[in-house]
Amino acid sequence: MVTGEDLNSMRNVQPFVLTTDELPDYDVKYLGHAKLDEITAYVFSIRPRAIEKGRLYFQGVVWVDDRDLQIVKTEGKTVPEVKGHKDRFNLFPRFTTYREQIDGKFWFPTFTIADDTLYFPDRPVHIKEVIKYTEYKQFKAIPTIRVISEMPPGELDGKPKSAPVKDSPLKK
Repeated sequence: MVTGEDLNSMRNVQPFVLTTDELPDYDVKYLGHAKLDEITAYVFSIRPRAIEKGRLYFQGVVWVDDRDLQIVKTEGKTVPEVKGHKDRFNLFPRFTTYREQIDGKFWFPTFTIADDTLYFPDRPVHIKEVIKYTEYKQFKAIPTIRVISEMPPGELDGKPKSAPVKDSPLKK
C-alpha cells in the first residue's frame, strides 16, 4: 500500500534540496572531496537535528559540485520511519537521486532509484522504484511597472508632508 507519507517522500525528500531556511534543521558534516563521474565534489553527511511530528526529513550523503556548489547526487533515506505505533508501520527504502545540469547553470534531479527490502512484521517486501524527472522548462516573466499614484514631495526623505493624497483608495 502506498501511503501519503510515501508520496510526500517521493515528491519532497527524494529530490532533496537543502535551502538556507532548512539548513538549521540539519547536522551537516564534511566527509571529504571525491571524484564523481567527470566532476569532483564535496561530500557531506546530512541528518536531521531533531524530528518534528508529522514532518519527513532526508538522512544520508550529499555530493556537491566543487565548481557550481550545487547538489549533484544524494543517497540516503527518508526519516522517521513509523514502526508499530498503533499497529501502523511506514517504512522507506534507501534511494539514490542523480542530478544533471539542465540549462548549463543549474543542477536538477533527473532520476531517483530505490531497490531495497522493507521488513514489515508479517513479511519482508521488496521495493523497486524508478522516478524520472523530465520536461524542465525555464520560467520567464515579463514585469510590468505601473504608477498607481505619485508620492507627494518630501515623502521619499522619510518626512511626509501633512497634505493628504487626493483620491486615495484608503480614504473613506
